[in-house]
Amino acid sequence: MPFAPVLHAEWMKIRTLRSLLGSLAAILVATAAFSALARVDADDSDSLYSMFFGISFGQIAAIAFGTTAVSSEFRGGALRLSLVAVPDRVRWFAAKATAIALPTLAVGLFTGLVTLLCGRAALGASAPGWAEGLRGAVGCGLHLTLMALFAAGVAAVLRSGTATLSVLIPFLLIVSFVVGDLSGGVADFLPDRAGQVALHSSWNGALGPWSGLAVTALWAAAALVAGGWSLRHRDA
Repeated sequence: MPFAPVLHAEWMKIRTLRSLLGSLAAILVATAAFSALARVDADDSDSLYSMFFGISFGQIAAIAFGTTAVSSEFRGGALRLSLVAVPDRVRWFAAKATAIALPTLAVGLFTGLVTLLCGRAALGASAPGWAEGLRGAVGCGLHLTLMALFAAGVAAVLRSGTATLSVLIPFLLIVSFVVGDLSGGVADFLPDRAGQVALHSSWNGALGPWSGLAVTALWAAAALVAGGWSLRHRDA
């Protein structure tokens, strides 16, 4: 079967699952809401990050979206039915990943733009310039997309939404926030922290805005390769 109809079929699955649509909506709501709360006590030394602070919570919704989109295939024999229609497992998983990436990117970029406009209105003269703000908005969309794909790859390996979220959410909330601050420069290469460099006006670490996103992209690619390998070599 050609790639296009496979992609269409995977997009139809996402469109018809309310939990997935809810996760996409939560990306916007969580990012914008927590960013607005952070701006009440904005840090003028990094006004860009104060505008996009909510992405730390929005990325949890993105992870939930990527996880659920993949883990739903491992319930009730859904994966076996999918593979009957598309025997090429690599093509099927590529279509699944694309169906996850495209809506997440669209919602992520929209979220970044909304957050930017609200932030500029709230911060007034202390708001960052348009060029820096647009970099943050694009970085916001790309980071959310990469985190959703990272979660999708992990879910394909673990084959369980509960197990995936039990690993990734504590990792983000505990390891990255608590342990990461104590571990020096190594923490800058964690997937969530690396991607968020693009949301800072200045950064003292080894990574820049785009190299940070590249590191997160490598994490996502590694997870997807591992997920694809697991699908090819394990029974459905």
